[in-house]
Amino acid sequence: MKKIINDPATVVAESLRGLALAHADLVRVQDDPALVVRADAPVAGRVAVVSGGGSGHEPLHGGFVGPGMLDAAVPGPVFTSPTPDAVQAALSAVTGAAGALLIVKNYTGDVLNFETAAELAAAEDLDVRSVVIDDDVAVKDSTFTAGRRGVGGTVLLEKITGAAAARGDSLDAVEALARKVVGQVRSIGVALTAPTVPHAGEPSFDLSPDEIEFGIGIHGEPGRERIPAEPADALVARMVEAVVSDLPFASGDRVLLFTNSMGGTPALELYLAHGIAERLLAERGIVVERRLVGPYVTSLEMQGISLTLLKLDDELTQLWDAPVRTPALRWGI
Repeated sequence: MKKIINDPATVVAESLRGLALAHADLVRVQDDPALVVRADAPVAGRVAVVSGGGSGHEPLHGGFVGPGMLDAAVPGPVFTSPTPDAVQAALSAVTGAAGALLIVKNYTGDVLNFETAAELAAAEDLDVRSVVIDDDVAVKDSTFTAGRRGVGGTVLLEKITGAAAARGDSLDAVEALARKVVGQVRSIGVALTAPTVPHAGEPSFDLSPDEIEFGIGIHGEPGRERIPAEPADALVARMVEAVVSDLPFASGDRVLLFTNSMGGTPALELYLAHGIAERLLAERGIVVERRLVGPYVTSLEMQGISLTLLKLDDELTQLWDAPVRTPALRWGI
């Protein structure tokens, strides 16, 4: 294993220290429990939006803390959910009278710990609601979940609900909007290689050089099937079909297309795949109105990509376009 680390036991804390130094104008970082909080938190008079999960998926979630998006992120150890007391500490740090929305990816540990934290926060008289995102169309259940996994759609959900909170929506309205997004977003991912978790020191799974894991989870959970490596046109067509047929998306739909690198796929290949996906959607009469391309929901150095489609309407488009300023996503400010 070759990685730029000192000790697997301290890799998350040292990385967060670097994040705080690099973006001191946007975030504050706390140790024990580890938290990433808006530098100006708590922001009075508006709903707070909080998310989190195991580290190793950067910039998710700490990279999305800042005006127009998250108020706080709770990073757990690599590929491990944060504890309920850590989530509760984040809620206590950023939640005011307007309440807070917790965004939870559908993994068993995350759901259990975030729900427990919400109950603990309620005991402090904080008004906290939770929304679970489960956008992965690859599998119904996995080794880590009951139901579908939460993957790339999380970024879009965090951006849109953060924008709604910023414009002053009530907690009821932000929660309703979040559930609407969850109902309209779908994703699929593929892996060409496995990630290596620092404390494990070896690849998370075996994948031969001529195979692709189709429908991979962001922790390396098995996908739908292993297929022979194939040209990009065929692979992206397979991914587009999996996503479009699930909702289903139809001719005339307006969508946001998010093409995501799993960490090890270079921009050259990522943009190539994005171009193919746009062409295939256009052939189906699906209108790509907004785009996001880059490494936003990663799995350490795993080579692979994911595609996410969100069905847009005027409100969702307006909220996506709203100003945002975080370490990893910024426009309009």
